[in-house]
Amino acid sequence: MNINCVITDDEPVARKGLQSYVEKVDFLTLTGVCEDAIQLNTLLKEQQPDLLFLDIEMPYLSGLDLLSTLANPPKVVITSAYEQYALKGYELDVTDYLLKPISFERFLKAVNKVHAALQKEAPAAGDDPYLFVKSDKLMKKIYLKEILFVEAVENYVCIYTPAGRTLVHSTMKNIAASLPEDTFLQSHKSYIVNIARIDLIEGNMLHISGHKIPVARNLREAVMRRVLRNTL
Repeated sequence: MNINCVITDDEPVARKGLQSYVEKVDFLTLTGVCEDAIQLNTLLKEQQPDLLFLDIEMPYLSGLDLLSTLANPPKVVITSAYEQYALKGYELDVTDYLLKPISFERFLKAVNKVHAALQKEAPAAGDDPYLFVKSDKLMKKIYLKEILFVEAVENYVCIYTPAGRTLVHSTMKNIAASLPEDTFLQSHKSYIVNIARIDLIEGNMLHISGHKIPVARNLREAVMRRVLRNTL
């Protein structure tokens, strides 16, 4: 199991130390580094990490104050120089509380605890499959069932979901290889669609959540055969 994590600490030395620890653990992937809770709040609107390494005393907004505002927070390991916040941290259901200076042994114990907890909570194989894509230097989780369609844009692809679009530096060939053929279909050299998300067929256009996706002439027969399997 891979665990995507974000470090938030206003001390450069502390951030660097945690980064070096993350690099030593093969199941951890660092997807973001923030200098304060305000930066973290912005980042959490763009991605959903599995784990936060969170300092408490930071300018403008403490780590615990931010944590208390999150409706569905990821796993949290507090990294603080002050032990007096431990009780409040555990009231907010943090997984572990590390006091600075943090030894690698203690760090490893904490992340192993997170790993065990996430494995226990993981859905059964086949439930809600997803993929991680690299977008704007971050790794973003996208559930396959949420994908409306994929569009090629020069050297990038745009993945559209109900929440918006994600620009990924990849090729249509690579994206197509990552998507199950029973659910996704290439309708045009520049488009791959989620068959279950098609709302309407109008001539050579597929309507998906307000978007019109073209069907290439040479692919029309194959596309219609697949799309119209469930026809009364």
